[in-house]
Amino acid sequence: MLKGLAITPPVIGRISIGRVVEKNGKRLPEKDDQFTVTTQIQGRDGWVLHPHDEALRKANSGKLRSIPIQVLFNDPDLNLRAEYSLFDRQTGRPVCVGNGESCKRVTNEGVVSLPCPSPDACQYSNGGCKPYGRLNVVIGEEDELGSFIFRTTSFNSIRTLTARLRYFSAVSGGLLATMPLELKLRGKSTTQSYRSAIYYVDLVVQSGLTLEEAIARAKELDSQRKGSGFDQAALDEAARAGFGNGAFEEAGEDVPAVVEEFYPDNESVSNTEAQTDTCGTSLKSKLERKAVTLVGATS
Repeated sequence: MLKGLAITPPVIGRISIGRVVEKNGKRLPEKDDQFTVTTQIQGRDGWVLHPHDEALRKANSGKLRSIPIQVLFNDPDLNLRAEYSLFDRQTGRPVCVGNGESCKRVTNEGVVSLPCPSPDACQYSNGGCKPYGRLNVVIGEEDELGSFIFRTTSFNSIRTLTARLRYFSAVSGGLLATMPLELKLRGKSTTQSYRSAIYYVDLVVQSGLTLEEAIARAKELDSQRKGSGFDQAALDEAARAGFGNGAFEEAGEDVPAVVEEFYPDNESVSNTEAQTDTCGTSLKSKLERKAVTLVGATS
């Protein structure tokens, strides 16, 4: 295994609730009120839709606001990784990643570990640091180890998904990977969103099932897997070792698209989860904040 390279779950597609559009010569993120499932290929008109997108839309009359999924791992923290992240706007590479207690930061001496005061109190980030979460899920049955990735900088989505994953793990006796689950898009309005609807992602048991029925199915599938020789504990451990093999999770070729979608030079105004700032900074203040350009050595 190559040292310094994070070994992440194989990704065969993306889940988003928006897209990047060109406005006045600039490419800016524009959120939506529904999911979109895409491949990892970009065309002139954006990301190419995955066949699952059409199939799911046929099953959902109207907009795609729920997606039946399973997760790969029993450990909630392996399925959803969330940190405070600061990217270099020129190179698109991560320069500082932390959890509110400690961080890994790129310096002239290499990657060093430092205290992480969180974005509000961090002078180094100068307002450019955001929460950043990645959730890997399985859609369909054709590739049980191939995942679709949902990326988000929403406190609402990260907080909700973190809680749900931990709760489902607890009530199922640690059988999170076999629980029949469903991503669900929810909306709400707040004072900080000026009463406009903002959208975030939740995780629930699949439609038509009670929690008790979902747990029963999880136990049944777990028993079938064990009978076939499937070693879930070993899979979790392999993923844990892979994530820990590199300083930063994002691969070089993925980062430019991440920065373009979540860390644009100018925040766009739209009916989105990106409008919510649960750290206490008003939307107006965020929109008036100038883009930050970071200069320095990167890994």
